[in-house]
Amino acid sequence: MGAHASLTSKGQLTIPKDVRDALSLKAGDTIAWTVVGGCLVGTPRNLEFADLAGFLGDPRGGPASLEEIDAAVRDAVGRHAVGDGRKKGGA
Repeated sequence: MGAHASLTSKGQLTIPKDVRDALSLKAGDTIAWTVVGGCLVGTPRNLEFADLAGFLGDPRGGPASLEEIDAAVRDAVGRHAVGDGRKKGGA
């Protein structure tokens, strides 16, 4: 799919309707903009958290229990609070 949009003097773009429809975009949705190799890439951020279920495949060792998830979150928040940016198991 190809489409064109003109940049306004205020730096705004109107996303063409066929593109909005193809990506299920609606008013108020957020788009993350990134420059990759000199190209502008817009990634819609209109997903619900539940839409991501299974996105990474099955976890090693099976699904985590709620207790394991709570412990991992506490650990990550604690590391963040003290300024330790290392990830668990990383260097």
